[in-house]
Amino acid sequence: MTITCKGDDMFTIAGFVNSQFDQSVTWKDIDWVRSVWDGPLALKGILHPEDAKLAADHGVNAVIVSNHGGRQLDGVPSAIAALPDVVDAVEGRIEAILDGGVRRGNDVLKALALGAKACMIGRPFLYGLAANGGKGVSKALELLRNEIDLNLALLGRAGVGELDRTALTWVANPLGGE
Repeated sequence: MTITCKGDDMFTIAGFVNSQFDQSVTWKDIDWVRSVWDGPLALKGILHPEDAKLAADHGVNAVIVSNHGGRQLDGVPSAIAALPDVVDAVEGRIEAILDGGVRRGNDVLKALALGAKACMIGRPFLYGLAANGGKGVSKALELLRNEIDLNLALLGRAGVGELDRTALTWVANPLGGE
């Protein structure tokens, strides 16, 4: 399939990009998808706790907490900042997956400690691919795994199953005073 955009000025290109988004999608459309698909269903782009609750109410199995790289609207919260409230809102009824900002193993651990069941790691994967093809992807995954193992050890946790929000507690001055 070839997509063409006539003209190359900024307004023509912006108009083409905007035409690729359907602003009429509603929760009724999610209900329809659920009525014709009984497999796992994940909804990407959730940042607000109320939307996460609605997703669970409409039969979605997982929400992907993402601001789409912040490209769509300047000033929206980062995915990691929105994650705890989304996790709390769904109360374990559905899973939350973090998408965005994951570059290192430490980022994975932060997301898991805040309640994410998984992280999407597109950028490290693509960086490895761009740097050295399939070998670069393998190296990127090896680096992530090693960073996860090292940081778990530094946290004193035997595995990711032992992570919770206490792993992120910050004490500015544990001895008191100024």
